[in-house]
Amino acid sequence: MSSETPNTTHGPLRNGNPRGNPHAAPRCGAHTRSGTACRQPAMPNGKCRLHGGRSTGPRTDAGRAALAAAHTKHGHYGAESRAFLAAIEALLQGAPARSRATPPGRK
Repeated sequence: MSSETPNTTHGPLRNGNPRGNPHAAPRCGAHTRSGTACRQPAMPNGKCRLHGGRSTGPRTDAGRAALAAAHTKHGHYGAESRAFLAAIEALLQGAPARSRATPPGRK
């Protein structure tokens, strides 16, 4: 038997993770629902994958325009659709209760 230390330069770790003791990694520290600090290893931003932080939303005018364009893709909530639904609701408000409650073709 030799008194040499074992070779710790095995193959590379997956996903680009660095070598070293995983227990020595910095911790997230976010407040959990139980009131304690989160003990998950932190990412480069200082928080774990579960507590990475909320999005701050679009900051530039271009970002706000892109968000507005993304939210109107299907058109269900556009001004035209809202006006149409309001007109239908106004028609239903004036209709008798029986005609509103029964499906067409039934008594």
